[in-house]
Amino acid sequence: MFVLGIDPGLSRCGYGCVEHGRKPRAVAAGVIRTDPRTARPVRLAEMQQEIRALIRDFAPQVVAIERVLFQHNVSTAMSVGMVSGIVMAEAATAGCDVIEYSPNEVKESVAGWGGADKDEVGRMVQTLLGLAQRLAPADAADAIAVALCHLARVPANPIRTTAGGRR
Repeated sequence: MFVLGIDPGLSRCGYGCVEHGRKPRAVAAGVIRTDPRTARPVRLAEMQQEIRALIRDFAPQVVAIERVLFQHNVSTAMSVGMVSGIVMAEAATAGCDVIEYSPNEVKESVAGWGGADKDEVGRMVQTLLGLAQRLAPADAADAIAVALCHLARVPANPIRTTAGGRR
């Protein structure tokens, strides 16, 4: 089973694909970037194309997204929400299960407690995947952490149901 983890953002959107097995294995990790000087609709269209390509290339069964619960900057929160919506729509269209996790759920699953900082999460991602060095940038490590959170919270071979009731 492949899980695509997403740490949504309009300027930087982290992604990480993890394969489930006896030991989870990172298949890909990176960051999709858009230029803040470009108009928001164009940036959202670019993001949509990139997300669609990731789903096509990695064919995940599940797309796990970090949910934004609170943001001081309303404009940033709206942009993150828009990107999350694009990710959910593209994943559902492709027949993937879509699951959201709060930042605290991700931190608890990966680092053992919901108050972990980015450094702790990055170190635990490195340890859990047996990587020689930490993933960079942090957005990529955060996205892998979202995928690992899903694997920690879901049985190995659940019965899948997707949009439209297909199994």
